[in-house]
Amino acid sequence: MPASMKTVRRSLPVTAAALTALTLLAPAALAAPSPTASPSASPTATPPASMSSVGGTRLGRPGTQVDLAGGAPVLPKDLTARSWIVADAETGDVLASHNAHWRLAPASTLKMLFADTLLPKWPTTTQHKVAVSDLADVGAGSSLVGIKEEETYTVHDLWLGVFLRSGNDAVHVLSAMNGGVDRTVAEMNEHAAELQALDTTVVSPDGYDAPHQVSSAYDLTLFARSGLQKKDFREYASTVRAKFPGETAKDKKGRTSRGSFEIQNTNRLLAGDSDIGVYPGIAGVKNGNTTNAGATFTGVAERDGRVLLVTVMNPAKKEHNEVYKETARLFDWGFQAAGKVKPVGELVPPRSAVAASAEPDDSGQAGGAGGKAVMGTKPVAGAPAADGSTGVGIAAGIAAGVLVLLTGGAFLVNRRWPLPELVRRRSRP
Repeated sequence: MPASMKTVRRSLPVTAAALTALTLLAPAALAAPSPTASPSASPTATPPASMSSVGGTRLGRPGTQVDLAGGAPVLPKDLTARSWIVADAETGDVLASHNAHWRLAPASTLKMLFADTLLPKWPTTTQHKVAVSDLADVGAGSSLVGIKEEETYTVHDLWLGVFLRSGNDAVHVLSAMNGGVDRTVAEMNEHAAELQALDTTVVSPDGYDAPHQVSSAYDLTLFARSGLQKKDFREYASTVRAKFPGETAKDKKGRTSRGSFEIQNTNRLLAGDSDIGVYPGIAGVKNGNTTNAGATFTGVAERDGRVLLVTVMNPAKKEHNEVYKETARLFDWGFQAAGKVKPVGELVPPRSAVAASAEPDDSGQAGGAGGKAVMGTKPVAGAPAADGSTGVGIAAGIAAGVLVLLTGGAFLVNRRWPLPELVRRRSRP
């Protein structure tokens, strides 16, 4: 792997303000990609009267679902998204939702499912020379990272292109490595079914608008929750900036060389922008924007030991970075409301985990460990921070944190699904 692509870590904390300052120096060319063209009709203006009840009957009802107890803050008044959800990433409790199961165009947030499906396929050092056919089906107007035909890239390079620049070209190269788009789409649909993400139908692996391609805020949250179990997924989703291989060139003497260029994450809660700062505790995950979907976003953030997932789909308000602003308000509400609201539903476990928890162990009781959930909470100290110049590393570590390894592996009987090695921020004297 080229030295420029290696992760460079340091232990000195960097403040969110410093990150924002770095972001302001980024060139305009690294702005989030504009919406792609759409070959399909616009979605309906109102949600169905009844939707899926996966995760609880209230999640299938249209409108806002929340149970405010004594002392719980009211929801933000200025939310315009067609659909959103706030959930505890580890317990799976849904704190509040709005049209959670409304099937809408997902845009590039669908790349979370793509990554969760394909990431285990290859070591990061695997190299692939791009053929002309690899890029043949990339949609017009797609967001691109800048992959060139006949150039060789590592899998690590390609995943950085997927997560940071939402590169449809990187998605199609990885799909070609996986046996083609059709096979990849089939595997993504199979994995969605395994995760019980039953609102989702994949047609294009990159999230590009296509007839009948839909997902929901609920399903996108399931994809993020599953993906965050994977170390590589967490690294890529939280990387702020990195070097990407350029095109091979020859000098006048016939000598070849290959440079690189910087790419920056288009997740504005992670990288910041002119009208929005880096969200405290943010650690990923994925944004999207197409004609049908509008702006979509799923984020994960931690505060005081609690990890929340928020998904926002298609705000009606079309202000710059509105999807991130509404996400930030929902994060703020969720951290204030946690423990003060009664959950209105849950993020369900994968089907295989449900089957495993139903099987009796040697003692004859379901779920193993005498039918009780087993969870270790031994902290692993010394979380490294990412180098600001490359951005490769877990973004929350940039503000300095502690790695807390919660053992237990699979989804447990009490529905907790701990996030291993998630960097948790803490105040320093």
